[in-house]
Amino acid sequence: MSRARALALLALSLAYPLAVYFMLGRFEPRWLAVLLCVLALLRAFATRERIWLFAAVGTAALAVWATAFNAALPLKLYPALVNAAMLLLFGLSLRFPPTVVERLARLQDPDLPPGAVAYTRRVTQMWCGFFILNGGIAVITALWATERVWALYNGLIAYVMMGTLFAGEWLVRQRVKARSDD
Repeated sequence: MSRARALALLALSLAYPLAVYFMLGRFEPRWLAVLLCVLALLRAFATRERIWLFAAVGTAALAVWATAFNAALPLKLYPALVNAAMLLLFGLSLRFPPTVVERLARLQDPDLPPGAVAYTRRVTQMWCGFFILNGGIAVITALWATERVWALYNGLIAYVMMGTLFAGEWLVRQRVKARSDD
C-alpha cells in the first residue's frame, strides 16, 4: 500500500467518530452505514493481518443492523469493535510470538537481545490492557452517553490517551535502553 493511501486511511479512521457525530443530524443512520462499510473494507484490504478481515465481517454486521433498523447505535459501536480487533491482534501475538511490538521493534533492530524481547512482551501486555479499558469505555459511551460525549471520547480523548501511552512507553524505552547500554 502506498504511503498516501495509508495516510488517507489513517485520517479517515481517526475522523470517523467526528464524521458520525456531525452527520447523524443530517443523514439517516442507514446512509452512514455506507461510510462504516467503506472504512472497514479499506482497512481489511490495506493489511495482511487476517484479523482485519474478521473485523470487516463484524463491521458489515453493524452496518446491516444500522441499515435494517435505521439505528445509530451500531455506528457508535464501531470504535469498540476496532479495540476488540486490536486486543485480539495483540493478545494472539502473546500466545503465538513474536508479539506485535517485537515485530515492530525488529524493523529497527533485527537482532534484539533477550531482555529487549521480554520488554516488548510487557509492552504488548500493556497495550492489551489499554484496548480492554478503551474498548470498555467505547461501549459505555455508545450505550449510555450522549452523542456529544461519545464523539468527544472516541474522537479525541481516546486518541490523546493512546498518544500519551505511546509517548510514555517511548520515554521508558529510552531509559531501559540507556540502562542496558551501561
